Amino acid sequence: MTENDQNNVDRLDYPATHRNREVILDVLREALPDRGTVLEIASGSGQHITYFAQHMPQLTWQPSDPEAAARASINAWRLSEKVEQSVQPALDIDARIDIWSAARLKDLAAILSINMVHISPWSATLGLLRNANRILPPGGVLYFYGPYKVGGVHVAQSNADFDLSLRAKNPEWGVRNLDDVAEEALNQNFQLMKTVRMPANNFSVIFQRKD
Repeated sequence: MTENDQNNVDRLDYPATHRNREVILDVLREALPDRGTVLEIASGSGQHITYFAQHMPQLTWQPSDPEAAARASINAWRLSEKVEQSVQPALDIDARIDIWSAARLKDLAAILSINMVHISPWSATLGLLRNANRILPPGGVLYFYGPYKVGGVHVAQSNADFDLSLRAKNPEWGVRNLDDVAEEALNQNFQLMKTVRMPANNFSVIFQRKD
């Protein structure tokens, strides 16, 4: 099997990524700094981060995922999209565990987490916030994307149905209340700066680490 054949085997392809990557990129262009390293937690297939790198190559992009199959996919997309110069090889990071090292994240300026908060235990979100507080510098950006309840209420019936389906798969999963996320973020020194309504009843949620 050639290297190209192996890349084709390893690459995961999620249709939702093709639908939302452009609108997310529009928000990131305004939210992210002009330079530095952007760490993505739970990069999944790697389609998002390689797409962002193509359009914002001035940043260094650091993908990560705790699943070996996801890391193989990330690295395959990295090679096939020819963004090796700006996208680093994927790291094995579990958001729940306090083992993140700032030493291997030179000039860290921002952390992204797309579609993780609702498809993971609440402990993963708490761990992400805790670790982000440890390694992001003052002024660093923390960006979340996904569905959220607002004031404890779903913003659409489709989100309520999605929430039920997630909890049926795993009782620890589910659409979170944005107020709860913002409160925990504030406990970890992050100020909620902006929320942006996105297509398909999703939100971009932008935090900034306080001094």
